Amino acid sequence: MTSETREAFGQVGIWSGALHGSRTDDAGRAAIAEALSELDDLGYGTVWIGGSPSPADAAAVVSATRSVTVATGILSIWDHPAQDVAARIAAIEADARGRFVLGLGVSHGPMVPQYAKPYSAMVAYLDALDSATPPVEPGRRVLAALGPKMLKLATARAAGAHPYLVTTEHTAEAREALGPDALLAPELTVVLDTDLDRARTTARTMLSMYLQLPNYTDNLLRLGFTESDFADGGSVRLLDALFALGDTERVRARTQEYFDAGADHVALQVLTADEGGSGLPRAEWRRLAEAFGDAL
Repeated sequence: MTSETREAFGQVGIWSGALHGSRTDDAGRAAIAEALSELDDLGYGTVWIGGSPSPADAAAVVSATRSVTVATGILSIWDHPAQDVAARIAAIEADARGRFVLGLGVSHGPMVPQYAKPYSAMVAYLDALDSATPPVEPGRRVLAALGPKMLKLATARAAGAHPYLVTTEHTAEAREALGPDALLAPELTVVLDTDLDRARTTARTMLSMYLQLPNYTDNLLRLGFTESDFADGGSVRLLDALFALGDTERVRARTQEYFDAGADHVALQVLTADEGGSGLPRAEWRRLAEAFGDAL
């Protein structure tokens, strides 16, 4: 990976699962476009479209932004045929002018009826992207890699890895597996609340869903957590290892821990207690941009 690629990602980005224009109405799409324009202005390096976006969602985010890098975090290989994705990416590139990155992942068995041999399926998918006309070049894609085999694949067949729901210990292990040159861009979920009991309650609301997915729990068990850490939405030890809880100063400190462990870029997902809200925590995005300043 070149220094230009690292610079394009920036050090800090925003990860959001609420940027799917295909899943809302005209008013929702207008709200997303307005929020994206502000994210561009705030100076974040990358906007990550979370929650298994479609190529159409990616195209809309690219169109609503001007200079920020746009990445899918992640597009499921089971939902979109590789040849179709390659064709859509070629169309997106006309708007993106080199600032779009295709994040790919194998999703999870409980969510995908046809789930089987995920590593082999990813290899075949990358082969198809390579042979498409035009191809999606390895330098324009990243993999949602957790385990050693997928991390090695991210080094060999992509620009690097975008691990989700990981600790700083995993980040250190991922850097070793990837080597010094591949991009390492973990996601880190943030709860801006100085009442730590309340912040952990907010975090558990989100984490309890992910603790039903073996890819995540198996990875956490590899890192030394136990089944008891998964009870009741997650132990305090687990929550404090996976989340940044507290004020903006604490978020900056936690983010630095990921950089110290080997991350090149950290994608911040802001979680709020208002589950009935728009899903676009723009006030929190502003607070974080101010806190990070030139470090973005």
